[in-house]
Amino acid sequence: MNPENQMVLDLRSHLSLNTDLLEHLAQESQCLRQLDSAQFTSAAEARRKVLPRLEDALQRIRNHRNYWLSLSPELRSTKHEIRDLLRQNQDLIMRMIILDRENEQLLLRRGLIPSKHLPPVQRQRPHYVASLYQRHHSTGSTSQPVPDETP
Repeated sequence: MNPENQMVLDLRSHLSLNTDLLEHLAQESQCLRQLDSAQFTSAAEARRKVLPRLEDALQRIRNHRNYWLSLSPELRSTKHEIRDLLRQNQDLIMRMIILDRENEQLLLRRGLIPSKHLPPVQRQRPHYVASLYQRHHSTGSTSQPVPDETP
């Protein structure tokens, strides 16, 4: 099978896996909002069972990355199905991150996270990730740090 066809298959598989993970996160969220610890435990366990499959899928995607980056930008722009699948996966990943962070906040409010597992203070700042990205990916010739925003 040629690399592009394999990449499409792996991206579709990854999209399906991301959809499953998003459903598990949504179930966890619902359980946390309803204070149903038994269902939360089963939803969290179901999510943990999916994680090894996610690791395998990520490794396959990483293997495709070198091939994808070796293509010229003009050629990559003609691969509409791959671009669409990449975008769909990115969109789902962002939704999962947001939902996971909301679940984490619910766990914190209910005291269900041990203090050693508390997130760093920087994660509580609304634009922390964006400012990090700007610091490390500036378009200028020199990297100028973006001043930290204080809440």
